[in-house]
Amino acid sequence: MSTTSSLPSPGHWRARFHQRDLAAFQRVAQRHWPGADAVLPRLSRSANHGLLWFGAAAGIAVLGSSARSRRAALRGVASLAVASAAINTVGKQAVRRERPILDMVPVMRQLKRQPFTTSFPSGHAASAAAFATGVALESKGWGAIVAPVAAAVAASRVYTGVHYPSDVLAGAALGVGAAFALRGVVPTRGQLPAPGRPPAQAPALPAGQDLVVVVNRESGSATNAAAVIRDVLPLAETVECAPSDLPGCLEKAARQGKALGVCGGDGTVNMAAAVAATHGVPLAVFPGGTLNHFAYDLGIETVHDTVTALTSGDAVRVDLGRFRPGPQGPGGAHGYFLNAFSLGVYPELVRTREHWAPRIGGWPAGVLAAFEALRGSRPLTAELQGKQRPLWLLFVGNGLFRRVGPAPGRRHNLADGLLDVRVVHGGRTPGLRLLAAAVAGPLSRSPVHAAVRRRKVRLAGLTPGTPYAYDGEVAHSGTDLLIDKLPEALTVYCPMPV
Repeated sequence: MSTTSSLPSPGHWRARFHQRDLAAFQRVAQRHWPGADAVLPRLSRSANHGLLWFGAAAGIAVLGSSARSRRAALRGVASLAVASAAINTVGKQAVRRERPILDMVPVMRQLKRQPFTTSFPSGHAASAAAFATGVALESKGWGAIVAPVAAAVAASRVYTGVHYPSDVLAGAALGVGAAFALRGVVPTRGQLPAPGRPPAQAPALPAGQDLVVVVNRESGSATNAAAVIRDVLPLAETVECAPSDLPGCLEKAARQGKALGVCGGDGTVNMAAAVAATHGVPLAVFPGGTLNHFAYDLGIETVHDTVTALTSGDAVRVDLGRFRPGPQGPGGAHGYFLNAFSLGVYPELVRTREHWAPRIGGWPAGVLAAFEALRGSRPLTAELQGKQRPLWLLFVGNGLFRRVGPAPGRRHNLADGLLDVRVVHGGRTPGLRLLAAAVAGPLSRSPVHAAVRRRKVRLAGLTPGTPYAYDGEVAHSGTDLLIDKLPEALTVYCPMPV
């Protein structure tokens, strides 16, 4: 005898599920929640079209004032975008569930404008969960702050009567999944392997004993960082000076202490690195500029990261890029770079950005500078490795720049002994050529661009006075340039990966 007829039908299970969902909805509607009537409906409305989360992202980026905070804000918004796309293209179309009947929901809880889309799943819950999860994947601290707000937004959708509980749970699950799916495509900073760096011997300096820290008072957030340094390293000597006084201050500090500390942007750190390498003292880098590329590639994002390395004496050796002649010309000292050296449109971009950044902010100035640098520019002509050619851009990185997403990102080895050379050839549409080079990334070749690894790069036939950039600083060339590296020339304090 067949038992198939005795099994409940799918429709039976759906009916039972809906009954329990409705019962939970009714319990929420009938219960009094102290203080919720004044808060949850407004919170629910503020999350319409993601406005609450865009505002939260802006607040995190500004108040956090660190690369980690900016990454958390960006990942939160990107995760929200992925979740919204999934909800609108698949979720709402797959299950056409009608909204709950509002008869049992008190009028003061109800939204003034009722949504007209289908009920399953909750888009507000998905957006809230996606944003909170994306933020937490980059910064647990900010994630802990955002999570209660996201949970309140999700709960408000049942409280105001526009969703069943299962709608909210499904939306939240989809939002969390969207954030993790994005992480699978674009890894978080914590997922990336620690850069390969040979360990070095450096003295442990607890509380900053025998450390002299030079602070460029005009670099980014250096002044605020200096106050933190004095608080957490009470035995260190901290010297704030103007940019024009930096060379003398750094030389004096390198002779006085067992280690040289520096707080400022990449240009300031570049100057300190040359002094530290010359005097043979380890360098302690405290991020205090706008971008802090070198510090971030070391795994240093806050003052406390450097303090941890100083306390334990953890340090690594890194390569130092070199170019000849240096900024002072043929009779002067060599020039050095920790991050990159470049010719072409990039130096003009740097100059324009530095001009506008104090007035409109760093990121808007960067966008304006890119537009101005490409508008009406002409490629420079140079003899590169013995061949004469027009160039829009020559980029020489100190070590191979890998990618986080479509753009060059973190370096995984700061002591590989090699230069990351990228060339964008002359021709029409420089903007498209530069974009193609950025998307293609390292170790690629095409008629538009090339990316290779070299130990030396020779340039000849330059027009005297051609601008070039190194670690954000701009200088002018003669007719020839030789770019190479000093392998493992610098010892830098660096927190060891756990």
